[in-house]
Amino acid sequence: MAESDWDTVTVLRKKGPTAAQAKSKQAITAAQRRGEDVETTKKWSAGQNKQHVVTKNTAKLDRETEELHHERVPLEVGKVIQQGRQEKGLTQKDLATKINEKPQIIADYECGRAIPNNQVMGKIERAIGLKLRGKDIGQPLEAKPKKK
Repeated sequence: MAESDWDTVTVLRKKGPTAAQAKSKQAITAAQRRGEDVETTKKWSAGQNKQHVVTKNTAKLDRETEELHHERVPLEVGKVIQQGRQEKGLTQKDLATKINEKPQIIADYECGRAIPNNQVMGKIERAIGLKLRGKDIGQPLEAKPKKK
């Protein structure tokens, strides 16, 4: 029974590097200096969400002659919005609050930077009482009879 010794033995070891430390530039160069095998792989499209992206091939893009861009609100419409708003005595912020939109949206529509949205255009038309779409832009909005 000499080999069953009941004294405790404490073994102190240095912890190995964590995953982040093992991948650091310093750890890699230290391992290379020691002559250890270091394997590095580059992940394909790492850190990007490219799993559902459909891309055109470059030749098709080169043959493309049409300039692709979104249509913007014409400046004529922006001026009508601005005049109608001022006739009602509203600021951009007041009009935005009235139609439940952000003030920046009203500013974008007035400057011609906005991409037209029929819902927003309809709200602005009703708020200022002027038509913004169709042939007769700037004409008073006709009140339609309510259906019963």
